[in-house]
Amino acid sequence: MTAAPHGGPATGRLGWGSRPALLVVDVVRAYTEPDGPFALPDPGPAVSACAALVDAAREAGHPVVWTVVRYSRDLAGAGLFVRKAPALAVFAEGAAGGWGEIAPPLSPGPGETLVVTRYASAFLGTSLAPRLVTAGIDTLVVCGVSTSGCVRASATDALSAGLRPMVVRDACTDRSAGLHESHLADLDATCADVVTLDEALVHFCARGPSATAGRTAPSQE
Repeated sequence: MTAAPHGGPATGRLGWGSRPALLVVDVVRAYTEPDGPFALPDPGPAVSACAALVDAAREAGHPVVWTVVRYSRDLAGAGLFVRKAPALAVFAEGAAGGWGEIAPPLSPGPGETLVVTRYASAFLGTSLAPRLVTAGIDTLVVCGVSTSGCVRASATDALSAGLRPMVVRDACTDRSAGLHESHLADLDATCADVVTLDEALVHFCARGPSATAGRTAPSQE
């Protein structure tokens, strides 16, 4: 794996806490399908890395949280966001194409939280922060799309919520390699630790307190 970038000599490291959770950001068909409205040039490697993280988190009993963007039919909840990015209308209720569906082979499992967002951050206008804090989570491993958009916004707000954001470089992607790399470098310099897939998998090997807990249907936030 390529080594994670570091922001510079003045940049500190947050380090790993003892209670991680995984946040899978917007890995939906709109980004992964070749004809999707937000199609990415090569999403396959990142999706595979996300799947590896999901499997590892589940095996160790660490929480897995998913995000999807959804709007009402009239797009009232989209505010100015949909004016800036009109293609977001594909995430409205009843929109054709199923672009808002989580991309296979990924799928939320029993007991995993699905957070419905309307803006870039998984935290804005949702109860994700108090959910994680109440559960004793201190580290949020972030993967998904896109690096410069929803991944970055979610990592930034995770730090503001008192969590240690770990952005997995191999499990994120963007519209171009340059955009992906530049935002990883800046994330690492300002608000997150950018880590490799291998490093994240090692830390997920420690079993969490929910490893043997009973499983229930996925819950929607």
